[in-house]
Amino acid sequence: MTSAAPGPDEPRAVGLARSAFRRLLLRARIRQGASRVRVGFWPIVQASLAAGVAFAIAYYLLGHEYPFFAPVSAWVCLGFSQDRQVRRVLELAVGVAVGVGLGDLVVHVIGTGWWQVALVLAASALAARFIDRGPLLATQAGVQAIVIVGLPAVQGGGPLGRWTDALVGGAIALLAAALTPGDPRRRPRMLGAEATTELAETLDLLTRGLRSGDPDDLEAALVRGRASEPALEEWHASAVSARELARVRAVARKHRTELGDTERRAVLVDRAMRSTRVLARRSLASATGEHDLAPVAEITSRFAEAVRVLAEAIGAGRDPVVAREILLETAATLDPRVIGAGDWQVQSLVLLVRSPLVDVLEVAGVPPQAARDVLPEL
Repeated sequence: MTSAAPGPDEPRAVGLARSAFRRLLLRARIRQGASRVRVGFWPIVQASLAAGVAFAIAYYLLGHEYPFFAPVSAWVCLGFSQDRQVRRVLELAVGVAVGVGLGDLVVHVIGTGWWQVALVLAASALAARFIDRGPLLATQAGVQAIVIVGLPAVQGGGPLGRWTDALVGGAIALLAAALTPGDPRRRPRMLGAEATTELAETLDLLTRGLRSGDPDDLEAALVRGRASEPALEEWHASAVSARELARVRAVARKHRTELGDTERRAVLVDRAMRSTRVLARRSLASATGEHDLAPVAEITSRFAEAVRVLAEAIGAGRDPVVAREILLETAATLDPRVIGAGDWQVQSLVLLVRSPLVDVLEVAGVPPQAARDVLPEL
């Protein structure tokens, strides 16, 4: 028996599906990019202003004609992150000053060249390691020393003018870090809300696919889940950084418990997203047969609603009471002997929903054992 030749509309349908997936990925990346801009807006503005102030001090007060390293030092020390630990800023400031100072000395004593670059790099890194164990200090010392030896024409007033500029920039950065400590919970909360919303929207797409039985809709849910990985990783990294910041900054120590919970939530939501992708792949296989997927779609719809409410609570930093109630009610219905009775493929989907729902229950504040106990026994 020969297989039927593809119809004239099949290549066009494949092309449309691929275009839809590309648009889905593009929208996800635009949304994530806009999120990064919102999170980084004020830190970038503050660091830019600090760099401008450092330049002005070196130019107008110190009389340096080309105060290149004053704004460079301020920007390098502050960067664009809200997680500005005073120790980290100090490490960078000292590293820049050490590298610029040794580079200035080498240039004025023995000139520039390949062996001078090697010499000043080794000397700067060893001096930085002697001063402190921080890796940022040694890295910045080496980088700035290389720049100094490689750009000998950029003078800043006297043999140690560039070193003075670096000190000015570092001092301004330290002042900015000390005066604008901020709330370490703000960024993890914002990123957490957006990452959790990614899970809710992936569940929405999965629900649509289960209701329509269209493989393209289910494939879109799988693509959306994969595209959410950067947002989930950024949330986890931010939570880890904020928790470490709370250990060293006295004003933030009272938030250590919440920040620890945020880090755990990030891990659980990431795990729930992975389980949801497994569910989407299994749904693709079930959609090709004659199966009633509507009951599973109803479950994922309620699940998505609860996750969306949970995302709002995470962003606001409040107890997700409403989300917890919806999740508990949904979990209590996940009995494969009732939903999909007689159809093992539908029952397998119900079983696959249980894992991410338990993870999200824990995110909502339900203890792990209690989250498992609420599920119907198998």
